[in-house]
Amino acid sequence: MSGLPADRSEPRDRRNLIVALCCVAFIAGMVGMSYAAVPLYQMFCQITGYGGTTQRVTQYSDKILDRTIHVRFDANVSGGLPWEFGPVEREIELKIGETTQIAYRASNPYPKPTSGRATFNVSPSLAGAYFNKVECFCFTDTTLKPGEKLDMPVVFYIDPEIVNVPELANVKTITLSYTFFPIDAEAPLAVAPADGNATSGKTTQTTTNGG
Repeated sequence: MSGLPADRSEPRDRRNLIVALCCVAFIAGMVGMSYAAVPLYQMFCQITGYGGTTQRVTQYSDKILDRTIHVRFDANVSGGLPWEFGPVEREIELKIGETTQIAYRASNPYPKPTSGRATFNVSPSLAGAYFNKVECFCFTDTTLKPGEKLDMPVVFYIDPEIVNVPELANVKTITLSYTFFPIDAEAPLAVAPADGNATSGKTTQTTTNGG
């Protein structure tokens, strides 16, 4: 008689184990999907230009129109990243299809090394599909030492096909905007006062092949 309850308990224990394993697998699957959603959404935006996402290309334009357009450059920092960040030039005029290089500059006045990663968008958003970047620093982890400055190049051109889009045919100005977010857990909540040596830190210039 004493063996009967033990026999009955075995199927119940097995069912409980199966339920527990199913729950673990479900949670792991949801976590995996949440991580996969970010690169998949990024890929979708880069392919379609959705939300003002620019296009990434590997070669320069082979067609330049006798028509100019203005490109403005915007810069922001978010999440308490204590950087000074902005474009070297606020606005340029270039021919549609002409490959051009500009630069953004970041500096860290905080007395500790800090790290950031940039995202970007274009407005009007529909123009993102025709804003072709050959070289940029977006989605690249960047660490600046105390007082360090960094020039970050962007090489781009406006696809000549933009003039064939009715909604964009008369656009005179496009704005490229970058926002840097902190990527380290110890990022300060506010910019700390720089000491006397921080503002005179070594300037570092770099030319990247991607980003």
